[in-house]
Amino acid sequence: MLSARRNSTRRDLSTEMASSKRRRRVRALAAIGAALIPFTLTMANSESAFAGSSGAHAWGDNGLSQYGNGNTTPSTVPVAIGGLSKVKSVSAGGYSGLALLANGTVMSWGDNAKGQLGDGAFDAPTVPVPVSGLSNVKAVYAGRDHCLALLANGTVMSWGSNVYGELGNTSAGIVSDLPVPVTGLTGVKAIAAGTSFSLALLTNGTVMAWGSNSDGNLGDGTTTDRHVPVPVVGLTGVKSLSASWYHSMAVVAKGAVMTWGDNSYGELGDGSTTSSSVPVPVTGLLHVKGVAAGSHFSTALLSNGSVEAWGFNGDGELGNGTTTDSHVPVAVSGLSGVKSLSAGWSHVVGLLATGTVVAWGSNLNGRLGDGATVDSNIPVPVSGLSGVKSISAGGTFSLARP
Repeated sequence: MLSARRNSTRRDLSTEMASSKRRRRVRALAAIGAALIPFTLTMANSESAFAGSSGAHAWGDNGLSQYGNGNTTPSTVPVAIGGLSKVKSVSAGGYSGLALLANGTVMSWGDNAKGQLGDGAFDAPTVPVPVSGLSNVKAVYAGRDHCLALLANGTVMSWGSNVYGELGNTSAGIVSDLPVPVTGLTGVKAIAAGTSFSLALLTNGTVMAWGSNSDGNLGDGTTTDRHVPVPVVGLTGVKSLSASWYHSMAVVAKGAVMTWGDNSYGELGDGSTTSSSVPVPVTGLLHVKGVAAGSHFSTALLSNGSVEAWGFNGDGELGNGTTTDSHVPVAVSGLSGVKSLSAGWSHVVGLLATGTVVAWGSNLNGRLGDGATVDSNIPVPVSGLSGVKSISAGGTFSLARP
């Protein structure tokens, strides 16, 4: 049973979940037309308006200025974010975005109701602003209402909502509009932010977690919230990780995948719908090099460039040509040469080795970037992007750094 504390989070998905059946009817009609025009992932490598840019681009929902371009008009194709240059990577949160610049500083834009822009205010600028006091940043990760930054010295800074301890700093209060250090963390090599919790991969291959733990998503064998980092039970040799709404993922030795937390729709991939507060192995997966956790589904990038997915599939999140949930991994249709993945609340974006981008799942507000608003249960090309170096799927929008 879902915890009462999750009511506010569930409202974020209520529109999408409630309208899933209606969108399935639309997809059925679209499928008739699709059958007449065979789909292929082979895309032209011609120069686009974005090629060679060091800025960033957004598409999908823009109701809270997720595009950072001075307006709130949504677009079904990528548009440039204003005021950004020399961008190294991007990260999309629930309703806000982050850009790590080449000089080690960070810019932010979008929703700021809980201080998630880190600029020392709770106003809502419509263009990117600097995150205060950050330098020598190595990586950034935006959660729903909080953000993380990994510094070059292996420590972590956090800002935004701290209702459940997601900032990992007990002195921060319920929110912090400025970055604060996560207590006691050193030797960090990777970070991930979920809905109201956070993860850190250490150089010794273990994982630390903190924040909300209502479904065991911290993996410490309990459902007790943690305001400072605690070890995830039994994990060693971790290569990469991902955090989502209420579950977490880690790639371990031999490319196997461990998952923990909520399993209401089979998102743990162990063949059941039983949640787990300790890591459990995903059935039959090996040779995985990266993972991306969506709201109630999971994806894995294999070393051969193909993709597997499992969990909720009401909007085509599994990309296998159906809208049927799966409690074990299934292959995403027609994908090869994938370089990286990012999962949003109900859609996925994938960066191909060619520098182009594909997407699948919910297309509400145009979050697939294909010029339409019809959901797709197979990957479709994102329009006009080439030479892409970084991608990120947010709650209801997406970002790319060409």
